[in-house]
Amino acid sequence: MNISRIYRKRIIPKDLIPLDDDIIVAQDEETLITKWKTLNPKTAFSHGCSCFFLKEGIKVSKVYRSDGSVLRWYCDIVDFSYDPGEGSMTYTDLLADVIIDSQGLVKVVDLDELAEAMEHDWITKEQTIRCLQNLNRLLTLIYRDKFDRLQARLEGLGL
Repeated sequence: MNISRIYRKRIIPKDLIPLDDDIIVAQDEETLITKWKTLNPKTAFSHGCSCFFLKEGIKVSKVYRSDGSVLRWYCDIVDFSYDPGEGSMTYTDLLADVIIDSQGLVKVVDLDELAEAMEHDWITKEQTIRCLQNLNRLLTLIYRDKFDRLQARLEGLGL
């Protein structure tokens, strides 16, 4: 798989945008690693890097403040689709997220959005099942002190 363009698809709010300013740093059959700046200016953070774990349905992002210090790790539960004709990957944010702050506090967020999407049929039953299964796998890694395995992909590249 050779990915040259990335799209982000959100369910809430509903949108699909090309991430043309993201820089693809590395890719293989299991991962895609990018560097990026925020789409909209933020006061808390300015840039980051992400590792898309293509088989696990997880996107792990290291988020930086404008001074270069790490603010947090942000993990999205996602679906991926690949368009070989365009060489593009679209990832769909399945709403459930895990935030790990600089002190190591773990917080699961946006489950209310997942419930709302299910209630309104904006997300399929299959997507919801994958979301919950992948969220459970991610939390299991975190609670067993194995999150460093996911962090290693970015940190190994000096990101």
